[in-house]
Amino acid sequence: MTFRLAHLSDPHVGPLGRVRLHQLIGKRATGYANWRRGRSRSHDMTVLEALVADLKGQGAGHVACTGDLCNIGLPSEWETARTFLEALGPPETVSFVPGNHDAYVRGSLEGLLAACGRYTGDDTGSSGRFPYLRRRGPLALVGLSSAIPTKPFVATGRLGAPQLAAAEVLLRALATEPGRPFRVVMIHHPPQPGGASPGRELKDAAAFTAMIGRAGADLILHGHNHVTSSAVIPGPDGRGVPVVGAPSASARPDGHGAIAARRASYLLYEIAPAGNGYAVSARRRGLDAAGAMGDLGPVDLA
Repeated sequence: MTFRLAHLSDPHVGPLGRVRLHQLIGKRATGYANWRRGRSRSHDMTVLEALVADLKGQGAGHVACTGDLCNIGLPSEWETARTFLEALGPPETVSFVPGNHDAYVRGSLEGLLAACGRYTGDDTGSSGRFPYLRRRGPLALVGLSSAIPTKPFVATGRLGAPQLAAAEVLLRALATEPGRPFRVVMIHHPPQPGGASPGRELKDAAAFTAMIGRAGADLILHGHNHVTSSAVIPGPDGRGVPVVGAPSASARPDGHGAIAARRASYLLYEIAPAGNGYAVSARRRGLDAAGAMGDLGPVDLA
């Protein structure tokens, strides 16, 4: 009866393919310079490969990927991103929501979704539209997109009133179904006020948390900060809704990745019926202090 859900984020799949001069316009120019100066050395594809191999050995019934497959939104990155998702599994077992790097400049998100749209396909058969709903076992996965193009050195996100309203309708309807499913919301940016530093935050975080306060959810997954984190926001029934952030799945074991909470890892949730609801627990798996892949201990969902 227990369902396993794996959650990873921010793989920043590389290396970048050949970059043509005419592609380095606006924000891509600064992003490419940052990539060459250091970001490319912050993400290790060998680590990512080992992490994916470990994940696939854990018997997860589904995988949630909360964004930033890309680096600077180049067309060459879209097929690389699709190849990465295919390595995780087929669209039936993997759900994806985009991050700010996936919408780096205008047109980037549309190109990525054209290549990877099947991983955002909802139960009606449409894809590349948000919010989407996918039912897997006892889970109802609601995918949101906070990915928007921004100015250089800005990494904010926004859901927008129409997407928030549609998400509220979905979550309310799911709450009234017989044998209510376990509602998992996926988003890239930390969705609570103060969840990210200024210039990196979700602009309508207050509106999102107010919506959850009315409609409810059982678990909210995000990435973006490249650090393992947990928080709680209030739901409509007085119980807190866990908000869990995953680190970068490709963080190198040196540099920022040397900090325990930032080491390359993913989260593994076990969800089981309990009384009139569900019991959920989480553990983190990834690089330990010695650079080996393994269990890193429980994640506090209180």
